[in-house]
Amino acid sequence: MNDLSPKNTISTIEALEAIYGEPLPQSLVKEIDYISDHYRSFIEKSPFMVLASVAEEGLDCSPRGDPAGFVRVVDEKRVMIPDRRGNNRIDTLRNTVRDPRVSLLFLVPGVGETLRINGRAKISVDPELCGSFDMNGKTPRSVIIITADRVYFQCQKALARSRLWDPEAQVERKELPTAGKILQSLSRDEFDGEAYDRNYPERLKKTIY
Repeated sequence: MNDLSPKNTISTIEALEAIYGEPLPQSLVKEIDYISDHYRSFIEKSPFMVLASVAEEGLDCSPRGDPAGFVRVVDEKRVMIPDRRGNNRIDTLRNTVRDPRVSLLFLVPGVGETLRINGRAKISVDPELCGSFDMNGKTPRSVIIITADRVYFQCQKALARSRLWDPEAQVERKELPTAGKILQSLSRDEFDGEAYDRNYPERLKKTIY
């Protein structure tokens, strides 16, 4: 079987649409260019979202989480996201400086639908603005301000198929390698994985914000 043979590869929009046909009417009417009251409720109830960005160096898809409502809805076109402490790679921020295009995916625990925002981002280091996002006495070093171009919800199918919110589908942590084991393996044993795992719970408490 040669899955990459030319006859089995889609290379034109026409060929793609010939297979999938026309989009359903409801998949078009749900897309708007502003944050409606209904869509705002998803953002305000979401404690977790994924932020995708792009630049010449490549793509980035970054998880973001905080108490529900951490993404601030400014008005019908703009949202703000505090850039909490991370690993200091700042891949998303580097991309945003070079190319403002971003996409957001909001999840709400227990809810099947998700919310998408496609738009353009800029980074603010205004002290007053950053200070308004203080958490546990810690101020984010920057705030990402996103202007929405397209906003729409996505139906429950993906989360229903994955059983994401089903407690019986959850995986025991011990079934996967720890972060320390991964780091030790990738560093060819130059990294002390056991020490990393042992110290991580306390380090997390001190550095979460």
